[in-house]
Amino acid sequence: MGIKAAIIGCGYVGKEVARLWQQQGLIVTATTTSPERVDELQNVADQVHVLKGTDPDALQDCLVDQQVVLVSVGSKRGVNYTETYLGTAKTLAALLPQTQVKQLIYTSTYSVYGQHHGAVVTEETMVQPATANGEVIAETERTLLGIARLQVCVLRLGGIYGPGRTLERIYSRAAGQTRGGSGCEAANWIHQSDIVKAIEFVRSHSLSGVYNLVQDEILTVKELIDQVCDRYGLTPVQWDPSQPSARPYNTRVSNAKIKAAGYRFVHPRFFED
Repeated sequence: MGIKAAIIGCGYVGKEVARLWQQQGLIVTATTTSPERVDELQNVADQVHVLKGTDPDALQDCLVDQQVVLVSVGSKRGVNYTETYLGTAKTLAALLPQTQVKQLIYTSTYSVYGQHHGAVVTEETMVQPATANGEVIAETERTLLGIARLQVCVLRLGGIYGPGRTLERIYSRAAGQTRGGSGCEAANWIHQSDIVKAIEFVRSHSLSGVYNLVQDEILTVKELIDQVCDRYGLTPVQWDPSQPSARPYNTRVSNAKIKAAGYRFVHPRFFED
């Protein structure tokens, strides 16, 4: 019988992990909060459950006989951040010790590091979120890492780009605008395919603890936007240092730990040519 894996939150990343795991012979259960996505997810998963991560009864049914759980929830506009992330984590923390689950993987974000004024951070750097949402994510991490008798791995992701979320599409909204600040903040990004591949790497190598997941190339925001505008013929962005930057933190994230574990990036740089 194949390994059984549940993906709690089967969105942009989770759906592609489901596709990969099913191709590899895992028996995949996917969850979504949107009933209209059931048909779509049935193409990549063996079972689909419509549930909220804060519903213990529904979540317990979903976790029966599972061995691996990926938590890849995302917050929709207007949805309570604390409920979506921390509420799900607390529900899982109460349920998982009574299940057969051996491994939990959580896709977090590097924003938990907070403001480091452009300095490099590693997994050993103290977590100091600069925003209320960042603090929710930090508490979510602590809750999941604290689950006893479980192998837990937290992946702190950079900004996500990839199919359907191209850099051209992301920055086309900024084209021709004037932004506050000088754009000197570090742009830590990761391609969707590397997130999917790294999650499988974590699962198959039984990694636990915290790992940063950002690509090798870290430009400044200005450098990245300039390159994207030049490459795709977009109107350049202007910067106004007399106005405050919209970004509350500036941090350069090291990916040395996951590379030392043996992971090799598919997209180490923004543009391959």
